Amino acid sequence: MLSAANIDLFYGASQALHGVTLEAGLGKVSCVLGRNGVGKTSLIRAIAGQTSLRGGKLGFDGRDITQLSAAERARLGIALVPQGREIFATLTVEENLKTGFAVLPRRERTIPDEIFDLFPVLRSMLYRRGGDLSGGQQQQLAIARALVMQPKLLLLDEPTEGIQPSIIKDIERVIGLLRERGNMAIVLVEQYFDFARRLADNFIVLDRGRVVLAGDRMMLETADVRAHLTV
Repeated sequence: MLSAANIDLFYGASQALHGVTLEAGLGKVSCVLGRNGVGKTSLIRAIAGQTSLRGGKLGFDGRDITQLSAAERARLGIALVPQGREIFATLTVEENLKTGFAVLPRRERTIPDEIFDLFPVLRSMLYRRGGDLSGGQQQQLAIARALVMQPKLLLLDEPTEGIQPSIIKDIERVIGLLRERGNMAIVLVEQYFDFARRLADNFIVLDRGRVVLAGDRMMLETADVRAHLTV
């Protein structure tokens, strides 16, 4: 589904990613782990098309997307839930959800009932402004907005950051349900080790923009992984 091969990314003269490779398949959760500032968000933004690559290749659903814009990638089915949520504070919950319509054909521009099955709290808050929601509710809204786009690849950038434990459990449940359906690939950027361990089918660990560890779920239990996440 997604193949990121030997990705190099620069900000000016500073290199943020060095030959990073990541695979993500349907019905799988692929985790990107590491401390703050090691390049996790840079990688997720590169996949979404928000930053340009200096080297490497991105493949998605059997085609080369390396040169495609973020909008073109979104129309192909790549949805990003950004770090910090980035919901529209002055728009209602319903209006925030409808911003996901932009990549859909006009006949498909409806909010599926499934969204409210996954996130029941949003149904009762449809007409409240996004800025009036709690941080956890805003995170649920950000994920729901991405799901309105009917993605084939869901990119989640630190969805547990600053979120209360009860909402983290809800988000974990939703990601698990999405994985079980088998029609979506999920890339999860995360620092919360226990959350990642419970969800990951495979993982990479970044340090200073390089992949220093990679493996499947069983390898997540090793001390080496924990050592790269400890400040």
